[in-house]
Amino acid sequence: MEKSAHKLELLRRIAELERQELWHLDVEDDPETYPLMPDQIDYLNEKLSNKIKNKIANLFGARFFDKMIAQRQLIIKEVRGIENFTAVKGGRIVTCNHFSVGDNYAVWVALRDYMEGKMLYKVIREGNYTNPPKPFGLFMRHCNTLPLSSQKATMVKFMRAFAELLRRGETILIYPEQGMWWNYRKPRPMQDGTFSLAARNGVPVVPIFITMEDSDVPDGDGFWVQEYTLHILPAIYPGEGVPYLRAKKEMKEKNYEAWVKTYEEFYQKPLVYGEE
Repeated sequence: MEKSAHKLELLRRIAELERQELWHLDVEDDPETYPLMPDQIDYLNEKLSNKIKNKIANLFGARFFDKMIAQRQLIIKEVRGIENFTAVKGGRIVTCNHFSVGDNYAVWVALRDYMEGKMLYKVIREGNYTNPPKPFGLFMRHCNTLPLSSQKATMVKFMRAFAELLRRGETILIYPEQGMWWNYRKPRPMQDGTFSLAARNGVPVVPIFITMEDSDVPDGDGFWVQEYTLHILPAIYPGEGVPYLRAKKEMKEKNYEAWVKTYEEFYQKPLVYGEE
């Protein structure tokens, strides 16, 4: 198969960022980001118009990704450890490695039968809300997304909504590595934000690590579609009585260690960065 020049360039960029240990940077040419102002976002869908758009967006989003699954352009081979998710009661944060626009839907498919009728909320970058990449604009704005913002007033609103969702017992997906690295199989060192939110709100983090294997289906860009195995790992709780700074540090370290262990066990090799 002739390989896409764009995808080959992404792989080159990923290799370079890995060598420089710039783990959080995105390799895609993202559209320009516009500031998200507080009056432009209704995090909890309190307005009737946004409730309606939310229903429509989730319907179309499910049809879009279910069609990909039917055409074997998104392949979920196996889900392991669902008991680690169901063992947690109340609000929780789910972490996942970020390597595809469809990885959040794979997480949703793995969890939806155990969500007791609730939806999966997703934290996204500011630009994916204010200037979303085509054709995902409707999904980015209305499929239970929680955009971050460069504006302090908007982030105050975000923090309040985030805490309220956890109080209600919702599940919130965050990518702690931050940027998306296309089909990157290794776990990356993480940013603090996810674990700061968990420690501040006193909720557990349920790590999910997705491993990949080549299928026999071409993806249209000269590569094989990846078959996903979702590993749902034991929840990590903030230590009772542990100071906030120490709690978030320990949670981040435990999440990374759990991902590394899963990577090494699944691929049967040690994690080494900087390899071609």
